[in-house]
Amino acid sequence: MKKIIHTSNAPDAIGPYSQAVVHDDLVYCSGQIGLDPESMEFVGDDVTSQAEQVMKNLKAVLEEAGSGFNKVIKCSIYLDDMDNFGTVNEIYGKYFENDPPARETVAVKTLPKNCKVEIGCIAHL
Repeated sequence: MKKIIHTSNAPDAIGPYSQAVVHDDLVYCSGQIGLDPESMEFVGDDVTSQAEQVMKNLKAVLEEAGSGFNKVIKCSIYLDDMDNFGTVNEIYGKYFENDPPARETVAVKTLPKNCKVEIGCIAHL
């Protein structure tokens, strides 16, 4: 059985998907982008502000599910430009100072709403 997770502290889905789904003892978080949950607008045009908002959004979804960054097993990071890797890595690293999860980081041609960064994760409860 699966449980759908939704919080008003993260942006609403912009398509036919859930913010997260819990199945057994795992939380599958959809990719988050740098949208403000209230305005549904980007917090800024730069990768720094978007990456910081992405992590805030992921935190809100994880907490709503009953998990947190300390329980993340795997992350997927998508960048619009690999030149932004260092900046995103520095921001991301603040949330995973000890025992970081597995992850991959890839650059893609475009991302939803032409954002700079999208991050999704899998965590345990």
